[in-house]
Amino acid sequence: MKLEHIGIAVSDIDASKRLYEQLFGAKPYKTEEVSSEGVITHFYDAGGTKIELLESTSPSSVIGRFLERHGPGMHHMAFSVDDSETTFDHFEELGLKLIGESPKNGADGKRIFFVHPSDTHGVLMEFCSSGDIKELRDP
Repeated sequence: MKLEHIGIAVSDIDASKRLYEQLFGAKPYKTEEVSSEGVITHFYDAGGTKIELLESTSPSSVIGRFLERHGPGMHHMAFSVDDSETTFDHFEELGLKLIGESPKNGADGKRIFFVHPSDTHGVLMEFCSSGDIKELRDP
């Protein structure tokens, strides 16, 4: 397991992109809309760790509600795992509070799930995997 990316919710994507382009000396290497989540993601390479700017497409989306409650800032830390399905089942057996009933499709072709911050000392944690996963619970 390793840190895969840090997700940052932003309220002004143009200003945020200008800042991050100055910080990293590059434009986002990938921008992708995940319509099922009501978000557009903008990925930057920060020396081997990705920074994901999260732009809400709707005030009622997860990121829209986060921005309403907390304002812009760090939303989550994501960790890569070999198999999100197996990791989900393991965490469920440990009794962790998981968000959702199973991993789902996320940005960058990954299968993702989140552990609720109440079980991780206030930090929302995402776990993600990519590659050939033979049995998907959530196509």
